[in-house]
Amino acid sequence: MAEAFIVGAVRTPVGTRKGALAAVHPADLGAHVLKELVTRTGVDPAAVEDVVMGCVTQAGPQAFDLARTAWLSAGLPESVPGVTIDRQCGSSQQAVHFAAQGVMSGTQDLVVASGVENMGMVPMGANVQFAVDNGLDLYGDGWVERYGRQEISQFRGAQLMCEKWGYKREELERFALESHRRAARAIEDGRFDDQIAPLAGVERDEGVRSDTTLEKMAGLTPLREAGSSPPPWPARSPWAPVRSCSPPSAPSASTA
Repeated sequence: MAEAFIVGAVRTPVGTRKGALAAVHPADLGAHVLKELVTRTGVDPAAVEDVVMGCVTQAGPQAFDLARTAWLSAGLPESVPGVTIDRQCGSSQQAVHFAAQGVMSGTQDLVVASGVENMGMVPMGANVQFAVDNGLDLYGDGWVERYGRQEISQFRGAQLMCEKWGYKREELERFALESHRRAARAIEDGRFDDQIAPLAGVERDEGVRSDTTLEKMAGLTPLREAGSSPPPWPARSPWAPVRSCSPPSAPSASTA
């Protein structure tokens, strides 16, 4: 079996809802990194056999096979096809998997895996708005027969996991807070600079908050003293007895 290698990777900065990138068309966001990828790697763009792009909300500016429109918007060869996939929040990762699988199977030699979404322009849920506005049922008979009309969302999924494995809200918020703190420090240290292609005057990820601000928003005391070990993932066995989540002892962090 052939081996698959990642020969180059680049991204735009991560923007915020009303930040400098919010008005940039998703196809242009994608085009920007595609051009930069070709430049950095020096590959012949005509040798690319497919462009696989993850995008969850394929509506409005993100419709019409965004992988293809981004590639063409970048001025790259029309002979190269593109496909846009939706595996919800794993879409871009799945694009990488499909690209690797194409190479490992021997059916392809050079594939671009990518992903794009501008939630400032195309908000979450925009792809179901037509059905909602026109009174159309989002669920078929088979779905309703199996699951009823209960809420289906990541929020509900998180609650079910919390109930099944006994996670407590505060310990999860502490773990999330530490993750945000690490990201903030990494950005401040410039650890991501070499993977970013600046756009619209933005050179680093927007919306990064300081450790102190994050802690105040979460309503939590500092997680650890400087230089000490970070808190571990909550020690819970997947086979632990089902317990309900305890009510929060502090306000929920809102750091998105």
